[in-house]
Amino acid sequence: MKKLVCVFFAIALAQGVPTVVQSQQIIDPIDRVVSAGLMKKDASGNFNAEGIVSRADLAVILVKTFGLERRKTAQKPDMEMPDVPKSYWAYSAIQTVLKTGTMRGYRDGMFFPNQRVTRAEALAIFAQAYGVFQFPDATIAEILAKYPDAGEIPSWARKSLATALYEGFVNVDIATNKINPLKPMTRGDIAYALSKYLERQVRPTSLPVPDEEPPNRGMGR
Repeated sequence: MKKLVCVFFAIALAQGVPTVVQSQQIIDPIDRVVSAGLMKKDASGNFNAEGIVSRADLAVILVKTFGLERRKTAQKPDMEMPDVPKSYWAYSAIQTVLKTGTMRGYRDGMFFPNQRVTRAEALAIFAQAYGVFQFPDATIAEILAKYPDAGEIPSWARKSLATALYEGFVNVDIATNKINPLKPMTRGDIAYALSKYLERQVRPTSLPVPDEEPPNRGMGR
């Protein structure tokens, strides 16, 4: 029987006959997010995947991706931010992430818009905008135990990062299976997360255990 099946596929391929098994079209994450209008290339057509993501960059990306300006809390009065004047290029997006609680300011009401973010910070905040799964501590520990550098994740980010890992938003190092939570977040890193998020909108993720109840996804931390 196996020989007959192999012969069938060989003939089908040789004659160009369509078969049931089809390879999925592979879309480059950068092309996907640029086409979706979530990120842009520069005037020369370069994406600069190794470029570092700042807090202002992250705010703009989050607002575009999750439509945060449509949330009820986004309608609150603007907050006074000494280092983010109204003339600042990302003023509106920063106000939106602050008012929705997606991102937070620092001491003395500062936002530090040009400060770079680590992978742990960016991915955890991304998960908070997406909606953090309210996993029990045991499940969080189980998810993170697969990664040798999970101990470097700040305690406040563990639940959010567990959600990001569970949903496949994190581009884990293939060779080492490391998360690299303390490394700076790059444009390529966030493009990967965005691409996976866009895939989820078309093809929702399936749960690892058929009888498992869907995780409770609360909003924010």
